[in-house]
Amino acid sequence: MRTVLITGTAGFIGFHLSQLLLKENFRVIGYDGMTDYYDVQLKRHRHQILLQNPNFSCEEGMLEDMDKLHALFLREKPDIVVHLAAQAGVRYSLENPRAYVESNIVGTFNIMECVREFGVEHLLMASTSSVYGANTDMPFQEIHKTETPLTLYAATKKANEEMGHSYAHLWKIPTTMFRFFTVYGPWGRPDLALFKFVRAALDGEAIDVYNNGDMARDFTYVSDLVRGIRLLIDTPPVEPETPEDIAPGDSLSPVAPFRTVNIGNNNKVALMDFIREIEASLGIDIKKNFMPMQKGDVPATWADSDLLQRLTGYKPETTVKDGVAQFVEWYRAYYST
Repeated sequence: MRTVLITGTAGFIGFHLSQLLLKENFRVIGYDGMTDYYDVQLKRHRHQILLQNPNFSCEEGMLEDMDKLHALFLREKPDIVVHLAAQAGVRYSLENPRAYVESNIVGTFNIMECVREFGVEHLLMASTSSVYGANTDMPFQEIHKTETPLTLYAATKKANEEMGHSYAHLWKIPTTMFRFFTVYGPWGRPDLALFKFVRAALDGEAIDVYNNGDMARDFTYVSDLVRGIRLLIDTPPVEPETPEDIAPGDSLSPVAPFRTVNIGNNNKVALMDFIREIEASLGIDIKKNFMPMQKGDVPATWADSDLLQRLTGYKPETTVKDGVAQFVEWYRAYYST
């Protein structure tokens, strides 16, 4: 039985990834800071579900606590590390930038130091579509430039990619960075658009629609996302003997066992179409406040997912209609108790 250490198991994505790996008979070790960025009770409910499986155990602690992290690695000796925990949220980075430096930079450094010392088969770390920043050449490909991040959140994730590459080169640690694209689904974060829109609609409140609705996102259903991560676990990058060995369009480094991979639906959906799917699923016409573009936002994201498909044979396919309906079903059930 292989042991996977996942940071952020009480989080949205970490919870779903843990469930999937437990079903496939992995031993999962969770590490989560239980910060109050959003409802801690929701996080505890996720952990309560995971703890029903005897192959899951967890420890609460901050990424910045190197002593606690080091002790965890020493005790559990994980085969694989999936680093998901981070200070999330594009807009919150405008209000509390220090949290992003402490968690996303210092915390990620601590994870990489533990991986370096104890050795793992494969280190996988979360990045974000936000690293594409001001890039307007879409769909976004992993080999596109990412030198124009528009928020500190995006900048810290770009820094994580660079840090990961340097450690992969220096210490030959197989490392995969995956870039998420607007993840949604059951057990989602309350600060994400779908959650906020459904809650407001059911409460009879208006929703804020930025850039007057002229926005688009590559909405990725959470089960599709974690299936992509699961398959990438078994696809560690191998440093090529020569740069000519790298296939066209592959983000594999010429000097390290390191790769970045988009995990997105490869389907740009207009924000207003997304809202209409929510209205159809709820049977409610949602009141809307049309607003200007928020600082740090981008008008559109769109993933090229060809590399993921070439590496794993998998391509996310859940439609927005089906994904929104499943979220609404979960939301009604969860908040009716």
